[in-house]
Amino acid sequence: MTLIDSIRQPITEDLKVFKKYFAQALKTDNPLLADVNEYIVEASGKKLRPILTLLSARLCGNINDSAHYAALALELLHNASLIHDDVVDDTHQRRGRSSINARWTNKVAVLSGDYMLSNSLICGTKTGSLNILKSIANIGMELSDGELLQLTNMQKTEISEADYFKVIQKKTALLFATCAEVGAISAGVDSEKQQHLFRFGELLGLCFQIKDDIFDYYNDIEIGKPTGNDLQDGKVTLPLIYALQNSNDEVKNNVVGIIHAKDFTSSNIDYIMQFARNLGGVEYAKNKMNKFKTLAINELNIFEDSDYKTALIQCVEFAASRQY
Repeated sequence: MTLIDSIRQPITEDLKVFKKYFAQALKTDNPLLADVNEYIVEASGKKLRPILTLLSARLCGNINDSAHYAALALELLHNASLIHDDVVDDTHQRRGRSSINARWTNKVAVLSGDYMLSNSLICGTKTGSLNILKSIANIGMELSDGELLQLTNMQKTEISEADYFKVIQKKTALLFATCAEVGAISAGVDSEKQQHLFRFGELLGLCFQIKDDIFDYYNDIEIGKPTGNDLQDGKVTLPLIYALQNSNDEVKNNVVGIIHAKDFTSSNIDYIMQFARNLGGVEYAKNKMNKFKTLAINELNIFEDSDYKTALIQCVEFAASRQY
């Protein structure tokens, strides 16, 4: 059994119910939208975010309609943000297949993403909880804010570690935090447990994003997917930030010059990747990720041991150890 299968096991039946909710939410009599939605379902990932919501709800009590609609709203919001991100970044592949904008057009992608975002808010209202709806609406705003911050950072002469963490807090960590938090809210537990699960999800999200950023500095063959994508987009992430802060001025100026000139030839990408690895950037990022992993697991100490708690701990293990 793989680690992700082990994570899913305690909520196997809950995930079957969620799958029905998800399919129902994407039903439409618009032929074009139906084609897009079907394409999205076929390319669906591991559903880690709804898994996090459902496990958190089970950890705090029982799963009800409110938990399912919250999980659904956040998964729809997540997918909408991916569709829009691919348009903004002019990305043509997503999960090994053509992105929506590449498969259809930018117009279709933007409108489909808008539809999914609106659908997310409708599902949020069906939770019957104003607090859950507020959390969902807030994350939608913060995701956009994070994207704009990232665009701003790409214009900066030098990016600090604080700049980096501000972006990934908004773009990734807060979504994971909200998934865990709304699961707790749906189960009706006290605010202390809600806060612990929020912080757990936040730290899990930081681990997840740092691991993604580390992948960009591997060789393609090591992880079975293209690397250097962030560099080609001009995005400076933690491994490179650390390396730049710990290099001599001549080499640093060379790397910064390549980034600012957007001179992303294959040899220049390889040069920057090697630079980040040699200066300890990847190792530094791994150490940061492992610290967040330990802190995340500690946030669950307030809860009694159970299969759901074990599965949540495994979520952090998965985020930090995955090879894809």
